[in-house]
Amino acid sequence: MSGGVPIRSDRLAPSADRQPKDAHPGAAPGILRGVLRGVLRGVPRGPHPEAVPALVARACTLVGLVDIAAGVFPRFRNSRMHALAEVLPGALGPFAAALSLSVGVLLLLLAHGLRRRKRRAWRAAVVLLPAGAIAQFTYRHSLVGVLISLALLVPLLRHRDEFRALPDPTSRWRALTNFVLMGAGSIVLGLVVVSVHPGRMVGDPSLADRLEHVIYGLFGFEGPVDYAGSTSWTVAFSLGALGLLTAITTVYLAFRPEHPAARLTDDDEARLRALLDRHGGRDSLGHFALRRDKAVVFSPSGKAAVTYRVVSGVMLASGDPIGDVEAWPGAIERFMDEAKAHSWTPAVMGCSETGAEVWTRETGLDALELGDEAVVDVADFSLAGRAMRNVRQMVKRIERLGYETRVRRVRDLGEAELDRIRRAAEDWRGTDTERGFSMALGRIGDPADGDCLIATAHKADEVPGPYGDLKAVLHFVPWGPDGASLDLMRRDRSADPGMNELLIVAALQAAPRLGVRQVSLNFAMFRSALARGEKIGAGPVLRAWRGLLVFLSRWFQIESLYKFNAKFRPRWEPRFVVYAASRDLPRIGLAAMQAEGFVDLALPRLLRRRAKAPAPCAHTMRSAEHSARSAA
Repeated sequence: MSGGVPIRSDRLAPSADRQPKDAHPGAAPGILRGVLRGVLRGVPRGPHPEAVPALVARACTLVGLVDIAAGVFPRFRNSRMHALAEVLPGALGPFAAALSLSVGVLLLLLAHGLRRRKRRAWRAAVVLLPAGAIAQFTYRHSLVGVLISLALLVPLLRHRDEFRALPDPTSRWRALTNFVLMGAGSIVLGLVVVSVHPGRMVGDPSLADRLEHVIYGLFGFEGPVDYAGSTSWTVAFSLGALGLLTAITTVYLAFRPEHPAARLTDDDEARLRALLDRHGGRDSLGHFALRRDKAVVFSPSGKAAVTYRVVSGVMLASGDPIGDVEAWPGAIERFMDEAKAHSWTPAVMGCSETGAEVWTRETGLDALELGDEAVVDVADFSLAGRAMRNVRQMVKRIERLGYETRVRRVRDLGEAELDRIRRAAEDWRGTDTERGFSMALGRIGDPADGDCLIATAHKADEVPGPYGDLKAVLHFVPWGPDGASLDLMRRDRSADPGMNELLIVAALQAAPRLGVRQVSLNFAMFRSALARGEKIGAGPVLRAWRGLLVFLSRWFQIESLYKFNAKFRPRWEPRFVVYAASRDLPRIGLAAMQAEGFVDLALPRLLRRRAKAPAPCAHTMRSAEHSARSAA
């Protein structure tokens, strides 16, 4: 062979020319060890400990499905399916169909908690499997069922350290509240079910007997009330379904990912503001970390922090870490520890390119470009030129209609005017919930936000509106000492078109007077795909992707935000989403839409708990106590 790297097969293939006739005596043991290693590789060694939760969850899912089939479909009672269910943990006798349903659903819901490594789900499974073994012995006299139940306990007990995720905040009390309310409602409806068959009822049972029958029926047992014909089964299945519904909702609330209450305490906010005073110019999204529905983890040195919110089991951070770049790894490590402790899915929305590089380097996560942020350099902005013709004409037209603008700091406005602006912004919102998370502060005119900018449009009408001459509002948050980031845009629906363009131009023209050199406008999701897809020569795949984005823009304003931002000739700064695995992207996307207010999966208003006072989570408190003891 002349030059190049030799082919691997040429180096390793056996050859008579390469093998000596008299092998060294010490070579035999080495060859034997190699053969043994090859043989042992084929011997199964059991699952990796980290894979145990997923395997146990699948087993619980299978058992739950069989139990549900045994309870729902009576025709399986004497079939092979039912015979299989008799030897599986949690399967009950033929006289407890509703209880079989309940156990099956409990196992299905426990599977979700076990997959997420929840300690509470592990405890419930450890209790449920012996209970299933007792049921097998009592009702079925099945030794096989008892052995299977106890066998499934082995991996749970052996790998108990794999199930150490802390419970989701507030879930326990919400589950208890649901159990009380649903239990009371089930009893009332159960009394109706028991009493609607007077013609088939045997005798005349008292109210106490009927109540006892309902309570027994909710747990799948027969009560003192009897019926003629098949009505007994109808009542039993109805009561069992009510009990099943109570169990489903209660266990779901106990084990599902929750939305923790706001936990940004006054001390946390003060520390974040101190970091922003020193390092706030690094990221235009930095000030949005002061949203009070977020939690925060600090680096061990306290020089950096990551703020986040938990939505549907996703620990969602936004923007770059706050503070000194050298301390970012410490804050990121605390963030990942918190996610692991609760078995949350870590994700970051809208971080910069530098932030994405640090996140991926420190955690091994992946990054995907999400879109671009529009940033306008005040010194370069001008309404002159052909490119700005449309904006210039729109602004001139609105000014001729009698509109005037004012751009001021929040601290320069009186409380009466701030109150008017707040009420107008609330009334003009147009949706039931406040939208925004990664690029929204969620409040206007707070005394602590005196450096924020407010641009307002005014027009004196013959008949003043409910907010006087106020017609539109723009709110900007600080971006370091010499920048501003657009927070919200609100306008009176009766005002003339072009209010947002008018106020953005007014803010950019007033920026030098206020010491602002750069202004961040809206975020344009998938901007590069939209821009490249409309160019000549774009391929069919890119055009199809752009077409889908345009279609989705009917609901999510993807294209309209891009075109609106492009009017002001900004520079585009890429923003990224950081994620652990590709399979997590749909879940992260749904959580982001919930956080931004596009999707609302909250409970009905009557079932919502009152907001609690901000408090750090237990894991964060323990970390702080450990740090304090170490320092001492």
